[in-house]
Amino acid sequence: MNVRTPAVAGMFYPDDKDILRTMLRKFLKQAESSANSIPKAIIAPHAGYIYSGAIAASVYARLVPAHSIIKKVVLLGPSHQVALMGLAATRMDSFLTPLGEIVVDKPAIDKILPLPQVSILEQAHANEHSLEVQLPFLQEILDDFSIIPLVVGKATPEQICEVLELLWGGKETVIVISSDLSHYHDYATATKLDKLTSQAIENLSFNEISSEHACGSNPIKGLLYTAKNKNMQAKLIDLRNSGDTAGEKDQVVGYGAYVFN
Repeated sequence: MNVRTPAVAGMFYPDDKDILRTMLRKFLKQAESSANSIPKAIIAPHAGYIYSGAIAASVYARLVPAHSIIKKVVLLGPSHQVALMGLAATRMDSFLTPLGEIVVDKPAIDKILPLPQVSILEQAHANEHSLEVQLPFLQEILDDFSIIPLVVGKATPEQICEVLELLWGGKETVIVISSDLSHYHDYATATKLDKLTSQAIENLSFNEISSEHACGSNPIKGLLYTAKNKNMQAKLIDLRNSGDTAGEKDQVVGYGAYVFN
C-alpha cells in the first residue's frame, strides 16, 4: 500500500499522538458552537497550530454534529513547493498522521482526472503543509471518512468550480479550503488588509481576491465562484493573525475562518 507519510509534523503540529490529540481537543473545546446548521464548505488556516490552531478549530467545531454523516472531504490547498498548472491529485492509497491513516478516495479522483486541469503529480504532495495541517483536525472530529486531496496551482475559478461540481455530493461530502491570509505585514496593515479580504469572501467577490490577500487565493476564488453560482452564503467565524496568538507584531500572518451554507 502506498502511504503518504507526514512531512510537516513537528514543525506544524506535535509528532506525539497524545500531545497532538490533547492540543486539538483543547482548541475544539474553546471553539464549541451552538450553531444548528452544518457547513457545506469551510475555509481554515494552515499555519503551525500554536499560531492558527484556535482559528481553524472555530470552523471545525461546526462540523462536529455531523461527525457520523460526513464521509468524504474534498481538500484543496495551495502549492507552496512546486510550481504547477491546474490541480494536482495523487495515486497514494492513504495519508498518514500521528493519529493514523486516512484513506484516499481513488474513485473520486478517477472521476475528475478526465478534466484537462487535473493531473497526478506526487511531487506537489510530498512536502505540502497546506493539506497536511488540516488532516489531524478532520481525524479528531469525524468518524470514518476518506479524502480527495488536491494541491492547487495556477487555475481559474471556473476550472476549480468544474472540479468542485463533480465532487460536490450531498450531506456526506464537505469541502475544505486551506489558506492563510496576508503575509508579513505589520500588525496594523495586516489587520486592515485582512478585514477587506474577509468582506470580499463574505460577499463572494472572487475577483477581489489575489495572492496578496491569501496564499490560497486560487482555491478560495474557486469556492467563491461556485458558492455564488449556488446562491450560498459565506460567514466569517474568526479573524486574527500571528500577532494575536503566538508571534511578534512587526511581521504577521493573517488567519481567517469561514463557513459556507
